[in-house]
Amino acid sequence: MKMTPALLIVGALLVFWASAFIIVGIPSLTMKETPSEIWRPLTAEEEAGHRLYVRNGCSYCHSLYIRINDWDIGAERIAKSGDYVGQEPAILGSERTGPDLSQEGGEHPDDWHLAHFVNPRFTSPISLMPSWEFLGPVEIRQLTAYVQALGLKAADARVARQRYWKTPAAAAYASGLDANVEWLHSQVPEVWRRMPNPYPASEASLQRGKRIYQEFCINCHGPVGDGKGPAFRYMNPPPLNFTTLRRHLVENRYIGGIFYYQIMNGITGTGMPYFKKHLESEKIWDLANYLGVSFVGYTDANIDPRGIDASYEEPWQNRYPQPGQEGAGTGK
Repeated sequence: MKMTPALLIVGALLVFWASAFIIVGIPSLTMKETPSEIWRPLTAEEEAGHRLYVRNGCSYCHSLYIRINDWDIGAERIAKSGDYVGQEPAILGSERTGPDLSQEGGEHPDDWHLAHFVNPRFTSPISLMPSWEFLGPVEIRQLTAYVQALGLKAADARVARQRYWKTPAAAAYASGLDANVEWLHSQVPEVWRRMPNPYPASEASLQRGKRIYQEFCINCHGPVGDGKGPAFRYMNPPPLNFTTLRRHLVENRYIGGIFYYQIMNGITGTGMPYFKKHLESEKIWDLANYLGVSFVGYTDANIDPRGIDASYEEPWQNRYPQPGQEGAGTGK
C-alpha cells in the first residue's frame, strides 16, 4: 500500500477516534446510573463548590477515585461508578500530586479546611498546593462544603462526628488550661496513659522526631511548641501548647503513650488530624520523644515497665527526669 497524504489523514483520524472510544466511550457506556449505597444528591452549596473544583483545575493534582491497588495506602472503600451519578462533569482525575479526595469528607473539621485553603502550608508545611485565598470567604466556604461532601453519606457521618466532638473540645479549651489538658488526657484509653515510650531518646531519635515535627506539625503547634503557629488563628479550639504539659505529669501517667495515641488517632473535632496512615510506629515514638524533650523537658523513654531491648538499640540513660525527680535519672 502506497502512503499518501489522504491515507495518512484517515489513519490518524482512525487512531484518534479509536483512542477516544476506549478512553471516553467505553467508560460512558459502562457507567451505571444506579446510585451506590453511599450516594446522595449534592446541595446547592456543594454544587457551587463542585463548579469551583472543576473551574480551578483541582483534578490536575487530586484524583477522586480509589482503586483496588490503593488498599495499601489505607483505603477504606473502593470507588464505584454509582458514586458519581448526576455529577456533571464527573472529574475523576488521574494525577496524585496531592492525595486522593474521593473520601475526604469529614477527615478534618471545617476550620482546618479554611486554614488549608488560605495557605496549605498552614496545615501541611511541605505542601506543594497553591494558596486559594483569592477565592474569598464565600467561595472558600462553597469549596469546603464540596470537599466535605466527598464520600457522600459516609462523609456525612464523619462530618457529624467532627461537629459532635467539636462542642466538648471547644468547651474544654474555654474552661482553662488545666481543664483542657485533663479533658484531652481523659479521652486517651487507660492502657495508653500507662505506657512509656519504648524507644530511647537518643540523638538520632530526637533528630528524626525534629524532622517529622517540621514536616507535619510546626505550622499548627509553632516552632517552640506553644500552639501559636500560623494556623492558630483559624482553629477552634486552637492547637495544644505542649510547653504547659509538664505540670500534668502525675503518678502512673506516662506522656509517651498519650502522645502516641493522640498522634496516631488524632483528636476528632479539633484541627489535630490522625497520622496513622502517614507515619510508621517508630516515627510516632520518635516524634513523641522530640515533643517531650524539646517542649516538656521530660520523656519517659525506655523506663520501666520495659522489655528486652531491640537488637539494634544502643545503651542509653534517661537524662530527662519527671517533675519531682530532678537529678535522679532513670532508665537502663
